[in-house]
Amino acid sequence: MKKLGIDQLDVEARLSLLEEIWESIDDADAASIPLGNAQEAELIKRLADADADPDDVISWEEVEKTLPPSRGGK
Repeated sequence: MKKLGIDQLDVEARLSLLEEIWESIDDADAASIPLGNAQEAELIKRLADADADPDDVISWEEVEKTLPPSRGGK
């Protein structure tokens, strides 16, 4: 595998690059990545738990309010 020189960047620059790459993966890209057996089993369990007790869930909007601001200044 050809190295790109990423290891020459400081940690902050590598984290920023990682974040930019992660944010570039849209829903269509993510949907094409297959789940492993353990991931699929965990997802099924969590969905069943949410269905069993719908009042014991937190919306994504509520979760976002608790997160620190993004490095990208969003």
